[in-house]
Amino acid sequence: MTEPLALSLGQQFELERMNRVIESTADLETLQGLAKQLLQAWQSQRAATQWVMRQQLNGPPGFGVDPAALLSNLPEQPEGPSSAGHQG
Repeated sequence: MTEPLALSLGQQFELERMNRVIESTADLETLQGLAKQLLQAWQSQRAATQWVMRQQLNGPPGFGVDPAALLSNLPEQPEGPSSAGHQG
């Protein structure tokens, strides 16, 4: 079995930086804007991950990794809010 995905040191620092920005922001409009940006980034990352998976699954024989292994090692994606696709 492979190890679970871990954040790189740079990703850990970026996560901490963003946590501090969120914690220090009291303005509702700023927080809403930040939440929308983070939601867009999360969905873009999900789309990129799905694209990579499709490339691996549809690649030429012997190219990439075993599709079953690729799918079995993916972390579960938490469901976002029901209005995640709506930006108003």
